[in-house]
Amino acid sequence: MVLVVGLGNPGKKYEKNRHNVGFMVVERLARSHGLADFKEKFSALWTKGDLVVGGRHLPVAVLKPQTFMNLSGDSVQPAAAFLKIEPASIVVVHDEIDIPWKDVRLKLGGGHAGNNGIRSVIARMGTPDFVRVRVGVGRPPPGFKGDVADYVLQNFDPMESAELPDVIDRAVNAVERVVADGLVAAMNAVNTKR
Repeated sequence: MVLVVGLGNPGKKYEKNRHNVGFMVVERLARSHGLADFKEKFSALWTKGDLVVGGRHLPVAVLKPQTFMNLSGDSVQPAAAFLKIEPASIVVVHDEIDIPWKDVRLKLGGGHAGNNGIRSVIARMGTPDFVRVRVGVGRPPPGFKGDVADYVLQNFDPMESAELPDVIDRAVNAVERVVADGLVAAMNAVNTKR
């Protein structure tokens, strides 16, 4: 089984923020594969079932921590322990400011790049060695009034909102590839697309 985690902040106020793209991706993933409704457990909303990819049924659990971004690990660690899932079988979907808007990239391990949700997961899991699906939201535009936190906590602008469904679909495809084909094959397919 693979644990797929979407990072974000709970509540209506945040649901269309750049920082919540992880939630958006795992919601689409669960919906497109007909997984059961999300239920409360592990300080999260979660569901489990099979992804059907290429005719194969691949078991997954999907988790949306409800702890707020900075405490995401407080949800991921107990879920992984309960499900007996090793860090290498955890896929975390999150926004990434150092990747241009619309790009989706895969990575295993590494630092947190300033993302406090990733920082929390690393701290609680005791390792950085889990898969990340990094959804590029880009950096604030020149002249932006505020800091990076202000930027990622804003809703996508109208142009981005129009392109967002395609970006989410590409991130869902990246998750499916990791689950179905393994990280190396998925990275070769996803990271080389331009």
